Amino acid sequence: MYGLGLIKGLGITLKNILFFQRINTTQYPDRKASIIDLAKLDNKNFISYAFTNPMKTLKSMMGMIVISDKVDQHPRFRGEEFSWYEERCTGCASCAKFCPLGIIKIVTDQTGKNYAEGQNYDIETFDIDIGRCMFCGLCVEACPYDALHMGSGFEEGQYKRNDLVIDVERLKKAEKKPSHWFRPHLEQKDNYSPFDEEIAWDKAGRHQKPSNKDLKNKWIRK
Repeated sequence: MYGLGLIKGLGITLKNILFFQRINTTQYPDRKASIIDLAKLDNKNFISYAFTNPMKTLKSMMGMIVISDKVDQHPRFRGEEFSWYEERCTGCASCAKFCPLGIIKIVTDQTGKNYAEGQNYDIETFDIDIGRCMFCGLCVEACPYDALHMGSGFEEGQYKRNDLVIDVERLKKAEKKPSHWFRPHLEQKDNYSPFDEEIAWDKAGRHQKPSNKDLKNKWIRK
């Protein structure tokens, strides 16, 4: 870095020191559009575009026009933003058992009645350490009730390693936009895209979570 670039870099460093704020990366951020970018979007060369659109040309030269810089992404993309449906989860911990790196931690609390076999559980802890995750998707494949899905995001930069652990509260608040990965029923849904819309828990799985009545009828001997 030489000349003005060095001065600009030092200025940004000084600004970050004096006015520190936590910066979160944004997936596909908008960027300033040049006259060449606008001409490409309009399928024209930049000279003819400048003559036919003088105001937009002037605004682009002043940095007043931004465009969305988005790359096409496959709906089966295995991202780091997991989609978890509490309504579908039974606390069986199959995802944690099948994780080859052991980065999923689940702690359950027994609630309700004690059945002859089987229990009804509340999820107290559900941690996923994406700092060590290799996004193999085995946890999603192992889930018997389609409660856990891969997400579609991939930008999760943090300043601390502990912030890379997704806890149960963060999973609850996360957007419910499951990827098509190992979910053929989502792929077959008409016009469903994990990048555009959320999907409800009762539409996200192939199976329904068993009710207490169903468990009682199945496991308690009469």
